[in-house]
Amino acid sequence: MNGADVSQQAPRVALISHSTTPRGGHVHTIGLAEALHRAGDPVHLFALGDPEKGLYRPVEVPHTVVRGPARAGTTLTGRTLAGIELLAAGLAERIPAEKPEFDVLHAQDCIAARAALAARARTGAPVTVLRTAHHVDDFTTPVLVDCQRRAITEPDRVLVVSEQWRRILAANFGVATTIVPNGVDVARFPAAGVAATQALRRRAGARERFLLLAVGGIEPRKGTVHAFRALGRLRREGLDPVLAIVGGHSFQDFAPYRDAALAELPGLGLELGRDVVELGTVSDAELGGWYEAADALCYPSTAEGFGLVAVEAMGLGLPVVASDLPVFREHLLDDVDALLPAVGDDIALAGALRRIVTDAGLRARLATAGRMTAARFTWGSSADVHRGIYRELIPAAA
Repeated sequence: MNGADVSQQAPRVALISHSTTPRGGHVHTIGLAEALHRAGDPVHLFALGDPEKGLYRPVEVPHTVVRGPARAGTTLTGRTLAGIELLAAGLAERIPAEKPEFDVLHAQDCIAARAALAARARTGAPVTVLRTAHHVDDFTTPVLVDCQRRAITEPDRVLVVSEQWRRILAANFGVATTIVPNGVDVARFPAAGVAATQALRRRAGARERFLLLAVGGIEPRKGTVHAFRALGRLRREGLDPVLAIVGGHSFQDFAPYRDAALAELPGLGLELGRDVVELGTVSDAELGGWYEAADALCYPSTAEGFGLVAVEAMGLGLPVVASDLPVFREHLLDDVDALLPAVGDDIALAGALRRIVTDAGLRARLATAGRMTAARFTWGSSADVHRGIYRELIPAAA
């Protein structure tokens, strides 16, 4: 079937994300949008952000960036509620009751889901609201707890990216979900080349040192403090790896956790800027360079929806040390395509990092197996499953 035929029959889909930063949910949204667009499906991407800056990388998919809420001087609750309102207003303009531009509003997070539901209620448009729940945040305030609950229980249908989250949403929210795995597109990372990777290693202070890469910033869910403590153990044993941390821009404020984690470094025998290097949010091109420049990925997460970073790294041939989260065990095998030490166990993590630092044969074996694992996850196959779900929701468009 050619692209024109597909576009005439496929439901018109708005894919909605609460952010334009390169974090898992938004990376997922763009990857899915691009695969659908390449196949000729009518898809439009919406995100909260800065319209002047646009998305974090160029895309050919039609998209709209709705100006997001101010960050300075605001609370997480305030930003969340403001984000919902701003995104809902932007969506409502595109779905007038008499002639909505979309058949499906497919939200990728709590804010996007609440905004889609609010926009539909505001206009009365005959649109279906679909939600992908990548994970459930550990909110504590009553407003945010209720916000998240409604974003899971009120959409017409809910998708998840793993069996673990299917079970959690069934047990904790009474919601039946459908599993649709993530995809990985390593082709979006241009080859950096030897000169560029050497420059990145020098920037991290790892000319001759073993370079561990962490992606996602310093935050609780990424298990950063466990990485620091494991690194300190290696230092006391005479090993000298450096940990480079990229990313970290988040809708939530993890400054207290970051400050407390960094405050531990001197007591661990580590120095910020020498042993732990923060690099901030980077472009896709630079992230690809870091994947090439690094010797291994250090990804000891304490909670994940899928773990897209680990599979991306594996697709680019980088050996991975993650953690034995149930969601990782759904697609990774310990000591086969990754090392999976116990979650939150500094000693176990240090042992895994010790092996990866000192055993070149192990790194080569994990890299080979990792490429094979990553090859199973493509956005094309994910888009095929999504397309079938869209048509189930909007049978008249099929």
